[in-house]
Amino acid sequence: MSPSSEHSASATKQVLDHHLGAFAAGLDEILKDYDEQSTVITPDQTFRGRAEIAGFFRTFLDGAAPEFWSAFKINSMSTAGEIAYLAWEAKPFVTLATDTLYVKDGKIAVQTFTSFAA
Repeated sequence: MSPSSEHSASATKQVLDHHLGAFAAGLDEILKDYDEQSTVITPDQTFRGRAEIAGFFRTFLDGAAPEFWSAFKINSMSTAGEIAYLAWEAKPFVTLATDTLYVKDGKIAVQTFTSFAA
């Protein structure tokens, strides 16, 4: 791996780690990982820019039962250059979910998210 791709992977891991930790701090902290050009793609809708992404995460946070957070478990997490991949569960609420992040200039430029409920 070249020094440039090592730096890219390190920066991507740093953004991913912040993103995961931000949920405990709330919506404002989550949104620090996005900018106005960011996009979140789900099976049902594509969210563009911070305002739409804020709405997506507000709905997610408001809909999560308190027990969801103690059930949250990461099954797989990896980075390759500017790409991060996460597979997780929060049984019985979510049997499997995946996130793929494309990180550019310290922000999540594009994120895909899919979850499967029990």
